[in-house]
Amino acid sequence: MTQLRYKLETLWALALLASTTLLGQAPQTDWRHIGNSAVELGLAGVATGPIERVWYSEDGSTLFVRARAGGTFSTDDFETWKASPAAKAPDAIDAAVERPPEQGVRVRQSARGRMYAAGRFVYGSEDSGRNWSNLTSYKAESIIGEGILDLAVSPREADDVTVAAATGVWRSVDAGLTWNSLNAGLPNLAFSRILATPAGVRGVRIANTEGDVLEWAPGERTAWRAGSDAELKLELDRNVRLSRALGVTVSASATAGDILYAGAEDGRIAASSDNGATWRTFRVAESGRIERIVVDSQDSRIALAAIGARPADLALPTKGWHVARTLNGGVFWDNFTANLPDVPAHGVTFERSSGAVYVATDKGIFTTRTDLNSLTPPSDWTDAGAGLPSGVSAVDVRLDAGANQLYAGLVGLGVYSTAAPHRRNSPRVVSAADYSNRAAAPGSVLTVFGSQVRGASASGIQAPVLTSGELRSEIQIPFDVRGSSLALSLDGGPGNTLRFGLPLEAVSPGIVIDRDGTPWLLDGESGVILDSMTPARAGNRLQVFSTGLGRVNPDWPAGTKAPVDNPPAVVANVHAYLDRQEVGVTKAVLAPGYVGFYLVEIQLPSIVNYGPAELVIAIDGKESNRVRLYVEP
Repeated sequence: MTQLRYKLETLWALALLASTTLLGQAPQTDWRHIGNSAVELGLAGVATGPIERVWYSEDGSTLFVRARAGGTFSTDDFETWKASPAAKAPDAIDAAVERPPEQGVRVRQSARGRMYAAGRFVYGSEDSGRNWSNLTSYKAESIIGEGILDLAVSPREADDVTVAAATGVWRSVDAGLTWNSLNAGLPNLAFSRILATPAGVRGVRIANTEGDVLEWAPGERTAWRAGSDAELKLELDRNVRLSRALGVTVSASATAGDILYAGAEDGRIAASSDNGATWRTFRVAESGRIERIVVDSQDSRIALAAIGARPADLALPTKGWHVARTLNGGVFWDNFTANLPDVPAHGVTFERSSGAVYVATDKGIFTTRTDLNSLTPPSDWTDAGAGLPSGVSAVDVRLDAGANQLYAGLVGLGVYSTAAPHRRNSPRVVSAADYSNRAAAPGSVLTVFGSQVRGASASGIQAPVLTSGELRSEIQIPFDVRGSSLALSLDGGPGNTLRFGLPLEAVSPGIVIDRDGTPWLLDGESGVILDSMTPARAGNRLQVFSTGLGRVNPDWPAGTKAPVDNPPAVVANVHAYLDRQEVGVTKAVLAPGYVGFYLVEIQLPSIVNYGPAELVIAIDGKESNRVRLYVEP
């Protein structure tokens, strides 16, 4: 009983974060931070973005750093950081030495005469620079990464030295014998765009400022890790090829259907409908760098471009273009900026069916609506970033595949997500497990994006409302509905009745995931949530939270928590597969203490491949979403 209670309390905390299937009021503002600002590069600790200056306060009690991307930060305990915009870096004065360990190194001297130098590596000298010891080399590689940009010695202690590098901030308190990362809490993630939102076993993927791919995998708890993205590689290779062909520096490109778009550093946008044989070019007036081009996947004639800062010689009193639109394949672009702040835009995303458009700017995230099938001007842009950290520039914005979740990238801080605000005017009903368009099933939980649901009926039968929020609500389908289709009627308040027709199947399995793609998996013995930090063990029991598994025996009323003792069992025969190999299912019941959730218990084999694995459950040939499970001996 203690283990079970622990499991329920732990998952209840997860549910609070996900705002899914809780009885009560869902939050009105639910921007959630996905990941952190640390990167795993296989160094002496986690890394982050480039730091160009580092210095101590006069008494050595405070350490200051200045990030290359902007922003000055300080720490008094060498663990937690705070913004210190008023702090000014002292002049960087190098000590003179006769024999530097490298050409062009930066040299600092402690109060007791010990010297430190920084170049490709960090060096130390006890004899005024005549002889040097390499303090960061291991097998000819630097354990803190290469590109040391600055270093400082504490005025308190000659053994206390900190360096600023392309990989962040590193400190040694024993004269360089060991190094510690100070990057874990430093808000300095250097990235330029969001490449993909969570889908299946993949998590959020971003591109750093060097063009490398980083991924926050489902279940990750520590840091961003190196990843891959085929679409980014295609775009970067295409940009190089188009730069040669067009004689300009292409900064953004996109293609869909028969049309190829190329945006240049000088503000020109070229388009080709014959695979680059001929081009038509449009010059955006008084414009800056074309930062991003996005194309409608169903109609390649429709595209939007985000436009960055104007060059200094174009700093004119007139307001510049920051978003441009074409409806005819790039023959003509119109100014879509309207009332946006006159600051650079870096990313743009849209959903044509609803006319929703979002843009990332130096002043945050903004949204508007328009008819993207005609030259209708946009309505006024409004702030879509309420609830995000204030005063932080946005580098990108992206909708998920269903345009139900909005993802925003903030300078230094990383990625945030929320229910897409435009769903207020274009509600949608999806599976609560993974926000997909899978069919409904008796007993399953559905998420309604864009409406506060006060009452619901499913094919004439009252359906319990589990949560009711301004942007997202959850309902449970009654267990006794029948047929091949579902007529869903939702009471959204006075004069606002929503009706949806959904396919209905006896079962429609889905494994419940969090917004970063993390599946709800527990160790069956301890009740601990399983993720990359706490992998499943071979031979142990695994518990999977899911929905859509259909009828149960004995019958159970929808909207009621399942009993802790002897919960009703799933009628259908549930199967589970790990990396496509079937594993034993020992139990499939309503999740004790929950509404609309099912708990599938799996017995892992004693011999299984270790590392990340793909897990799926299936009933009568219908498969759930595929999720990632980490396994160890």
